[in-house]
Amino acid sequence: MATLLHVHHTTSPAVHAMFGAVQSGATDPQIAGVEVVTVAALEATAHHVLAADGYLLGTPANLGYMSGALKHFFDQIYYPCLEATVARPYGVYVHGNNDTTGALRAVEMVTTGLQWRLAQAPVSVIGQPSRADLDACWELGAAVAAGLSDT
Repeated sequence: MATLLHVHHTTSPAVHAMFGAVQSGATDPQIAGVEVVTVAALEATAHHVLAADGYLLGTPANLGYMSGALKHFFDQIYYPCLEATVARPYGVYVHGNNDTTGALRAVEMVTTGLQWRLAQAPVSVIGQPSRADLDACWELGAAVAAGLSDT
């Protein structure tokens, strides 16, 4: 069975709604053979990353950057996981009040260094998530999980 690690920092209601939609897509009952492990960014470790086959990453955009919690996660796992996780798939969702460009770019820079591969286009939401935004989040979770599925 494949493992999908969902690392998130969901401090606001908007990003929490996005998290719920991504989680729902990733755990859709029609996707077989994938266990989704969900860990808050400040609790996730290299052990979690090494034990997973793919990743979902969620963060607010704080002052033009990913959250400090997700940055801490990357700081902790970068070198221990650098060679062992090359080419693993990931997806990312970001919420901002007025811009997510810097946060997305920061995640892209770290995942490029790790040599992870983007499995689905990032979901970026400004302001209150709409139904279409939450559907895109669901699709993100489902697509990354389905890519790991044995069906």
